[in-house]
Amino acid sequence: MLSHGVTASVPYTGSYFGNEWLRDLFLQARKSDAPEQRILVVDIDESSTGALGPWPWPRSRIADLVETLLSHYGVRGVALDIVLPNPADADGDRRLALLSEHGPLVLAQAFDFQQGRPQMLREGQPGGATGRYGARGVPATGFIASHAALSRHGKVGNIGFVPDADGVLRRVPLLTRFEGLTFPALGLALVDCCGTGNHAPLALGRADSARVPYRRDWNAYTVATAAEILAQAYAADAFRDRLVIVGSSSLGQGDRVATPLGSSRPGLGVQAEVLSMLLDMQAGETPRPWPGSLIACLFALAATLLALIGLPRLSALASVALLGGLGVTWLGMAWALSPHDPDFVTTGPLGTLLVLLALAVPYQWQQSQYRARHLLNTLRQYVAPEVVAELLQRDEDDPLKPQAFDVTTLIADMEGYTGHVESLPVEEAARLTRDFLECLTMPVIGHQGTLDKYTGDGLVAFWGAPLPVARHADLALDAARQIVERVGELSRLREQAGHAPLRVRIGIESGIAVAGDFGTVFRSIYTAVGDSVNTASRLEQAARDFPHDVIVGAGTVERARRHRFISLGERILRGKEKPTTLYSLAPENDMPLPSARNATS
Repeated sequence: MLSHGVTASVPYTGSYFGNEWLRDLFLQARKSDAPEQRILVVDIDESSTGALGPWPWPRSRIADLVETLLSHYGVRGVALDIVLPNPADADGDRRLALLSEHGPLVLAQAFDFQQGRPQMLREGQPGGATGRYGARGVPATGFIASHAALSRHGKVGNIGFVPDADGVLRRVPLLTRFEGLTFPALGLALVDCCGTGNHAPLALGRADSARVPYRRDWNAYTVATAAEILAQAYAADAFRDRLVIVGSSSLGQGDRVATPLGSSRPGLGVQAEVLSMLLDMQAGETPRPWPGSLIACLFALAATLLALIGLPRLSALASVALLGGLGVTWLGMAWALSPHDPDFVTTGPLGTLLVLLALAVPYQWQQSQYRARHLLNTLRQYVAPEVVAELLQRDEDDPLKPQAFDVTTLIADMEGYTGHVESLPVEEAARLTRDFLECLTMPVIGHQGTLDKYTGDGLVAFWGAPLPVARHADLALDAARQIVERVGELSRLREQAGHAPLRVRIGIESGIAVAGDFGTVFRSIYTAVGDSVNTASRLEQAARDFPHDVIVGAGTVERARRHRFISLGERILRGKEKPTTLYSLAPENDMPLPSARNATS
């Protein structure tokens, strides 16, 4: 039976087990029940021991079993997955020894591969050393072999194995090196002596051990009980020219191992799978080798480059979807590659994707937060801080989406800007522009206004959006008065330096406008559009015909509560069909009227 008492030679690592776990899933998904017609498994099961007596059987009965297979059923060769370390009935041992030395019978021995045993395991006499594959093999430290009379001159194969660190049998040593000699595995010895085709050594490659492909499940093998074979219960030609493995799947005999297909599988089935693999190798039917490690490295590199290019341009959810898609793509590639390269790490690219998920996505989120903070800081330059704070506190999905608001729009401009700057050096012209815009901006922000945009030497601002503001008309008028005062101070300073006086023109109108984030995917701006906004622009242009710096529309006059106005009469503004009544602010020492209709003629 398959020998167990050995330990793993693979370190316990997460990536190792992740790789093997994924390969095990692939094997479970690929396993086939298609019949394996080249192999017969003879099982010394509970029904056989119940009918013929408990194990161990007399050697003569085992010899009868082998002779029946060879003579009555015409099989090509027989391998015993049974170690016989001690002599028993002489006739049976003699018959088995002759069958092994002169006939197609392979006996079993189990090498021990555990390093550092306090006492080396030595029982029986190793046999079957071969020079067909050179001086190579997995180093062994001990053995349990058949007794010398059986193994000295016969064909013998190793059934010992090296389990992985989790106790699962995934690889078997095809060649074993012990005390300077090379010994074949049980299946390899059977194929070498009795396989189909020529008897040249199999092309085993450089590896002394092989990953068991587990292409077939137990149900794929033809299984006959030992009692049925001895009773000749099958037709004489039922198993002709097959290779036979004799062993036991009985729980009572303890020949059970953990494989990728299950935690307790017959060791006899593993030997059958190894024999099937070797027959495929002999027939040239194994999958062609592919450079799985190279492909995995190239995929990981390509995925990293794609992530570096794509993640900064995607949202966090889209980035996760991209990495997930790459992971699914690699799983498909690993599925296709795994039969062609038994050694590459299937989870390597997945580890790369996990690193990208753990590092790149948080980094991108951090960058997004940085951009959001940058945009927020930019917004604070255009909107009063208390308005920004209120927007952040509101539980709205998109507080800047376009909506209809009742707003007051203020448009200010420097009169004769070109004449002021055309004779100035560039630095002084830039300084004048900055100083003038500061005179316009600070009052807007200070009175809770929203700075829409700069227009070269002027600006557009509005009140009442993105948050409704109580008495927005009065706030806009307060800002207009302060703008006029600040521009007056700047003008006096420039006049003292010998420059021409400055004048600001301001147009103010109130009404319904649509305010929100407008633009394209390339650029957007928070602005207000509507008839009242256009009217404010026309009022600012009309100021050039009046001595008053501030021209106010009727909508603002109706909404103001703290200001008095001077009526400037009616005028047809550009783009308007009907006359518009114009107003200007009355001097501040005039007392405000209690009514909204507080304009004087």
